[in-house]
This record gives sequence, C-alpha cells and structure tokens, in this order.
Amino acid sequence: MKAEPAQRSVVLDTKVWLSAALSPQGIPAQVVRAVLLQGLAVFSDATYAELEQRIWKPKFDRYISIEARHAILRDARAAALWVEVSAELNAQAWSRDPSHDAFIRTALAAPARWLVTGDDDLLAVPAMEGLRIVTPAQALRDGGVTQDR
Repeated sequence: MKAEPAQRSVVLDTKVWLSAALSPQGIPAQVVRAVLLQGLAVFSDATYAELEQRIWKPKFDRYISIEARHAILRDARAAALWVEVSAELNAQAWSRDPSHDAFIRTALAAPARWLVTGDDDLLAVPAMEGLRIVTPAQALRDGGVTQDR
C-alpha cells in the first residue's frame, strides 16, 4: 500500500541538511537520502531561505564545494513539497528560540508527521499532537523517514 503524501512528508531542519553535506556517510546523510528516495521533504520559503543563507557561509568553503552547494540547493528545491504558512501559524510560537519556529510552522502547514532536527531548542519543544520532533538517529530507528510507518 502506498503511503499518502502527508504520511511521507518530513521537515528536515537546516542543521540536518548541512550535516549531511559535511558527512556523506553519517546518520543525517542517511536520513536525507531516505527522505529524498522514500519520503517527501517539505520546505516553506522561510526554511529554504535559511538553508540557502547558511550553506553559503564561508566556514563551509573548505568542506563543501561550490558545485556541491548548488547541487544540494537544486535537488532540495526540486524534490520538495512546498507549503505556504498561514498568517495564523506565523503568529504562533513554540520554541525557546523563535527563529526555529519556522520549521514547526512548515511541518504543521504540510502537514508533516515528522520534523527531524539536530537542534536542542526544537528537541525541547513539548509534544505536539500529530507531529514528532526527533533527532536523525530517532527518525531512522523509528521509521520516520520511510513509507512503512
């Protein structure tokens, strides 16, 4: 049985995308590959803009080539489910660092069942109905990035 798009939708935070680029064999990279092959990565304008801004930071120059950065952004953009976040969602806050709320808003707008993050501020958000906020290792272990959920 094929999973519905909402069941396959996963929000990956910027830290997961960048960690995957920095360590292609690491757990975040395994999660990104699984989502791109079996799931549906979700972006909003705000979450994509953060990835686009952070991937070009000079601190990554020695680790991620210009070509690889272009490819990551191109592939992420092409493979993603794009959502618009409503004004109502934009007015809400969950994280102790409000800059991370864009990822929760995106997940709720999709709706995505999983938000995969390496960020402690997002991981500290109290449980939310219908959305699991997990580390990359938890997502792999619990099946959060495959169709067989």
